Amino acid sequence: MLKIENLTKTYGKLTAVDSLSLTLDPGDIMGFIGPNGAGKTTTIKIVATLLTPDSGTAYIYEIDVTAYPEEVRPLIGYMPDSFSLYDEVLVWEYLDFFAAAYKVPPARRRGLIDDVLELTGLTIKRQSLVSELSRGMKQRLCLAKTLVHDPKLLLLDEPASGLDPHARIEIRELLKDLRRMSKTILISSHILPELANFCNKIAIIEQGKLIVSGDVESIVAQCRRGMVLSIGLVDRHDEAVEFLEGLGTLCDVRHKDGFISAKYIGDPELDYMF
Repeated sequence: MLKIENLTKTYGKLTAVDSLSLTLDPGDIMGFIGPNGAGKTTTIKIVATLLTPDSGTAYIYEIDVTAYPEEVRPLIGYMPDSFSLYDEVLVWEYLDFFAAAYKVPPARRRGLIDDVLELTGLTIKRQSLVSELSRGMKQRLCLAKTLVHDPKLLLLDEPASGLDPHARIEIRELLKDLRRMSKTILISSHILPELANFCNKIAIIEQGKLIVSGDVESIVAQCRRGMVLSIGLVDRHDEAVEFLEGLGTLCDVRHKDGFISAKYIGDPELDYMF
């Protein structure tokens, strides 16, 4: 579905993306993880045909996004990390505008708009002005706009950015719905736990370089290895040390000032502890 090969993009002396390579198969949901400034947005914009790389390229269904952007755009749905809305139009008009921009035939638009409104929980806001929506509803409207032409690949750049905890939960539930619809998704975030429960693949990027990528379970296990667990106990410290040493998944078990510390080696059955 998506193949990124040796992608490089510089801004002056800054290398935003450095020889990045990734692959997504149909139905994959990949969490694209990294701190602010790691190169996530630049990568997504290149795949979305909004930026041209200095070298390397990306392919969607074996179509070069750099050489044939017009052929690629109907296949992708791009949701930026920050966006502007046309406040003085109705919700359905906003979606109709983008459906027309994607050349969706008029006869199909009504049904598609109804579908994405239902999916994003905005059906009751169909006749509302965009300016009347809450921040969370505007985020859902932007996602609805991203889906209105039924794209094969979704590029979601921190879709829960700036939302309160309740709205973040709503966005996560929407993404789970998209997973059940077998959409292929590349979704960025700087928080690994936020994505690990519904992605099947993870890629971690820092300073433009890919650090690690693979299936969620193996990547999360790698990240947890080496973590230090610290437990405060009232008494029976020697028994606690003996018990932890016997687990076989901890090392360097120590007792100091009423606290037991131990380094986690790794065991999926004990991951819940961390």
